Amino acid sequence: MVRILMNSCNKIMKFKKLKSTYRVIAIALFALCFFESNLIIAQNELPYKNPNIAIDLRVKDLIARLTLEEKASLLGYRSKAVPRLGIPAYNWWNEGLHGVARAGEATIFPQAIGLAASFNDSLVNAVANVISTEARAKYNLSAAKGQNLQYMGLTFWTPNINIFRDPRWGRGQETYGEDPFLTAHIGSAFVKGMQGENKAILKTSATAKHFAAHSGPEATRDYFNSVVDEKDLRETYLYAFHALVDSGVESVMTAYNRINGVPNSVNKVLLNDILRKEWGFKGHVVTDCGALDDVFSTHKTIPTSVEAAAAAIKAGIDLDCSSVLQTDVVKAIQQKLLTENEVDEALFHLLKTEFKLGFFDAPENNQFYKYGVDSIHNAPHIALARKAAVQSMVLLKNSNQLLPLNKNKYSSYMVLGPNAASLDAMAGSYHGVSTKMVNFVEGITAAVDPASRVEYDLGCDYKDTTHFGGIWGAGNADVTIAVIGLSPVLEGEAGDAFLSASGGDKKDLSLPASEIAFMKELRKGINKPIIAVITAGSDVDVSAIEPYADAIIFAWYPGEQAGNALADIIFGKVSPSGHLPITFYNKIADLPTFDSYNMAGRTYRYFKGQVQYPFGFGLSYTSFNYEIAKNPEFIYTKKDTILVTIKVKNNGEMDGNEVVQAYIKYPTIDRMPSKELKGFKKVFITRGNEKVVSLKIPVKELQKWDMATHKWKIYPGKYYLSVGDSSVDEKLEWEFKVIY
Repeated sequence: MVRILMNSCNKIMKFKKLKSTYRVIAIALFALCFFESNLIIAQNELPYKNPNIAIDLRVKDLIARLTLEEKASLLGYRSKAVPRLGIPAYNWWNEGLHGVARAGEATIFPQAIGLAASFNDSLVNAVANVISTEARAKYNLSAAKGQNLQYMGLTFWTPNINIFRDPRWGRGQETYGEDPFLTAHIGSAFVKGMQGENKAILKTSATAKHFAAHSGPEATRDYFNSVVDEKDLRETYLYAFHALVDSGVESVMTAYNRINGVPNSVNKVLLNDILRKEWGFKGHVVTDCGALDDVFSTHKTIPTSVEAAAAAIKAGIDLDCSSVLQTDVVKAIQQKLLTENEVDEALFHLLKTEFKLGFFDAPENNQFYKYGVDSIHNAPHIALARKAAVQSMVLLKNSNQLLPLNKNKYSSYMVLGPNAASLDAMAGSYHGVSTKMVNFVEGITAAVDPASRVEYDLGCDYKDTTHFGGIWGAGNADVTIAVIGLSPVLEGEAGDAFLSASGGDKKDLSLPASEIAFMKELRKGINKPIIAVITAGSDVDVSAIEPYADAIIFAWYPGEQAGNALADIIFGKVSPSGHLPITFYNKIADLPTFDSYNMAGRTYRYFKGQVQYPFGFGLSYTSFNYEIAKNPEFIYTKKDTILVTIKVKNNGEMDGNEVVQAYIKYPTIDRMPSKELKGFKKVFITRGNEKVVSLKIPVKELQKWDMATHKWKIYPGKYYLSVGDSSVDEKLEWEFKVIY
């Protein structure tokens, strides 16, 4: 356009023989051309539009061109357009916990707790990579139509890396379990898959949430005060957040609650001193939705919305998932509670994310521009969902090696239970939708020989303890598969789990009484094999139905390929390899009160009693033998790394995955964990063969928070390293010492 205008202007001035009147007109036209062409040149050369300039300089240039009112309009999740500078409206809110959520057709992977049960960080990375690919494709298609829809953007408020400290918490299904180390590694793998390998060019933006010490109760989350001392805060509640910051997560979301009296969204120590100064976080910080409103409306630690807006910006908030900042930031500056420079700093973090996503560059120059319809819910993505579901399911019981079933031995099957055909029990919370959902009934039906007989019956509901269906049909079948458990309407986020008696949380570990009664009746009526499949996002009392089932598979909320994955396991196409990322307790009475955030007596790290199933537990169809390949050293300093190398041999009858887990036992010092996961690796080994597995544990990983000095400290003394396939299985163990 510039070249065309300049050429036209030059042609005008070549008419030297024109009469004076026409020469005046020609000169005027030339002047107009010159002005227009220079204006276009100037616009094209604005630093913020130049992709060859460093992003920081581009961001600063754009901020300098904004008015104060325009700056404020960009600080809410429904960001306003600034047409004069080419800034479009944008909705920051998007979800992708286990697949692009709430945005139409997308691949639905197992719920987050199920992904953690895979103990496979490379698999989780691949899942997140698919999610971000589908997100880019959906964004491209939506943007091409000029749409600005919620849930169609590129800024995802996931993963949830809160520690699942208490099985009553309804949102525990969204997490990676109770262990900080596992959460950190699974979460980091997820973030890298979402954001891509190039830190300067984001595929999508991921968010570590909810910062911090946030894991119930749901009913009081908007005004709850989490009382946490420094030791538990640092060692348990902040550990994974620090790891994700080190992994380059682009965003952090603050939680609703207070910590020791201070709401997270105005907590300067948490957001500025620890997150930015101590950890070096460079991304943007967003509030949970309505959390800033809570500061003055429910916590009431600050009296007005204007003062809350000022306190939030000063503490380190950059984006508000409500409208407080957009409405009140200008007022806060006028009242001298805030400076425009402080607003500029918040806006810098926000706009930098947008620049890294390519929002201010030509779309066709973005490496993800060509992602389209064929990148959404395609065959490879569906296959990965099936693989992830298979690796997430945990075999808890297998009496007399009933599983895997030999199809030649059985010719009729009864599939029944309230969750056998339930979409809710497949999808979990924060889910997408799919046109190819395969429920448990459909998966079993598709897997058996067409000459075999398959029947389905609802069996029972979540309430009625006396009326059951399918009992007679089960008696006529060779094998019964009963799919029971919970669903996201019984456990979940406040407001979503509308059948929960505790605002989304659970009061106890019990399965619905109707399901227990149903399993009793089912067992009473038949002596043939019964396989129980339990769906849930948390610990439940399996012992209540354990006597009535010959085999038990814990399926979590396994996503769109639930039925195919279950069939793969039941009929032995794949050996089960899921392991529990949480402890299964005997009863709630064994635990501290729900609102206590003290870690004493919680999780496998501090719980002293007997449990139903330990953290890390999971059965297989094959067996593995461990041998020492190379012993670790005996003495280490804080700069060293512990290296343990073992040979793992599959001496069973099937190919299978083994999850090798390494735990550290600490010196006998007050408030040390009983043991702690500090290494894991999932390895596939064909039957009769072996693989060498090496695990590296930096001694720095053994540091603990010293309450006297308020610093990390490596405690010298005698330690033990054990390796096995769960937190209680110690196939190999070594003693070693740490010295100064």
